[in-house]
Amino acid sequence: MASLPIQIIKSARPIHWVKNFALFAALLLTGTLFETGLFVDVTWAFVAFSFATSATYIFNDLMDIKADQIHPIKKSRPIASGDLPKPIALFVLVGLVLLSLLISTQLNQLFTALIFAYLALQFLYSLGLKNLHVIDILIIATGFIIRVYAGAFVINAHLSVWFLLCVVSVSLFLAAGKRRAELNLIEAFKGATRKSLGKYKKELLNSYVTMFGNAAWMSWSLYTFFESPKASLDFWLVLAELSRATTINKLMMLTIPVVIFGIMRYEALIFEGKTEAPEKLLLTDKGLLIAIGLWTALVYWILYSGVSVTGI
Repeated sequence: MASLPIQIIKSARPIHWVKNFALFAALLLTGTLFETGLFVDVTWAFVAFSFATSATYIFNDLMDIKADQIHPIKKSRPIASGDLPKPIALFVLVGLVLLSLLISTQLNQLFTALIFAYLALQFLYSLGLKNLHVIDILIIATGFIIRVYAGAFVINAHLSVWFLLCVVSVSLFLAAGKRRAELNLIEAFKGATRKSLGKYKKELLNSYVTMFGNAAWMSWSLYTFFESPKASLDFWLVLAELSRATTINKLMMLTIPVVIFGIMRYEALIFEGKTEAPEKLLLTDKGLLIAIGLWTALVYWILYSGVSVTGI
């Protein structure tokens, strides 16, 4: 058996912290990534949110001990297997919540309120809302939305309505994809999985994935169309003079093909049943890593390399 600290780390599931990088979205897209004070604030917000998410995972494991013990995969989790005693798990849970709230109070009140809202929502999810189909997807998606806007609140940044639509669409796409992939567990392990899945039809989740995937790339396209910074280099200015079709304030639209590819790749993985743990895919799938890397490089080039005048 692994040592107690290792069991605590496993229960905290730090691999899931990759989802908390969504807090940096506002910092990146508002052109303020290299403002030291703001970057430090968002970094602390990332730490606070990571502690909060780990607390919710431990709480969920404590609530689901009996169900996890008969689950083909979850039975090996430290709490379900007994490798991490319940009193110690509870102590760690309380400690993580307090640390998260302590850090958040040093940032601003709105961020603290979102931490409270996230914790409350996730605790209610673990207590029973996760067994309500459709509601469970909405709650998972809300968690992603809270992350993005927590990052915006920390730096007091404005994010346009088009970006809000994009965040909502992507969040619903990821949540629906998670549930769609989990359906394969019913077939593989004879139904030993969450209750809400029994109320979902495969065709319904397929339609959710398709609908939200389309909404995601369309809303991002609208964001790039309406919120792109103006180009400033002579090359773009001359090109715009030569043709009205090459207008100079739509550079962010260059990212649209990359976003479409990323969604297509993720959707393919959904229907292969590989998206039950999206955080692992984001770190391991070569296609997704290429799409994320290229998207980040393009956004950085457009907003930070001097080809445009920021001010969105």
